[in-house]
Amino acid sequence: MIKKIIIPVLLLAALNLPQQAGAWGLLGHRVVAQIAETYLTKTAKKEIQKILGNETMAMSANWPDFIKSDSTMKIYDPWHYVNLESGLSADSVHRYLQTASAPNIYNRINVLVAELKRGDLSQDQKAFDLKFLIHLIGDLHQPMHVGQLSDRGGNSIKLKWFGNSTNLHRIWDEDLISFQDLSYTEYAHAINFTTRQQRETLQAIPLEDWVYRSYLLAQKIYADITEPDQKINPYNYNYKYQAILNNQLLEGGVHLAGLLNSIFK
Repeated sequence: MIKKIIIPVLLLAALNLPQQAGAWGLLGHRVVAQIAETYLTKTAKKEIQKILGNETMAMSANWPDFIKSDSTMKIYDPWHYVNLESGLSADSVHRYLQTASAPNIYNRINVLVAELKRGDLSQDQKAFDLKFLIHLIGDLHQPMHVGQLSDRGGNSIKLKWFGNSTNLHRIWDEDLISFQDLSYTEYAHAINFTTRQQRETLQAIPLEDWVYRSYLLAQKIYADITEPDQKINPYNYNYKYQAILNNQLLEGGVHLAGLLNSIFK
């Protein structure tokens, strides 16, 4: 049955209509980058410092969102996400990712990694690619960046959080993470506990499977929304999703470190 519907669904997804592209907000992106910095090799740290100078990875992580204030940079908006409809198998998602030609988070990460590995880029291009890569790995681990085209990754699903208007995408970008009431350094310190075996296992997961993992979480998150303008109880929501949130931030940092170590050998 899935095979019969997969073509029209993926053609629809390929349109990649614009959605709001910020993920994790300022805080979450910095948490991911801060965690990644703790797992870099000495060589990777040295090469990254040559590119970023005195700017840390955590402080550079939000640059791809900052540039959206410049209308000429709107061409990069589709880099931040990939839209996938509900009910897809892992094989269907993998097939779409391998064949989609329009820019999306999966194929742009692959391009950025390949360019940075070449090593013959200008200093400006290296900084552009590195900052975008740091940011997009954070985006990938925010589940609503692998959300549905029909609701713009949850942006069109209006909700109430502490009585204030928000939407499903924003809850995962900012509301839930702000609810933890931690600075990015405090947050990273609080959740950054992994063994070498755990890191090696996570870093061995192919990029397309990282996309699918986030996709499955997005489907779980969508299933909780049962009515328009639903009032979300932040305490209950936090109880249900805090561990998942923390795990996504942690795995994002581990994944990012693995990619950067493979690039800057």
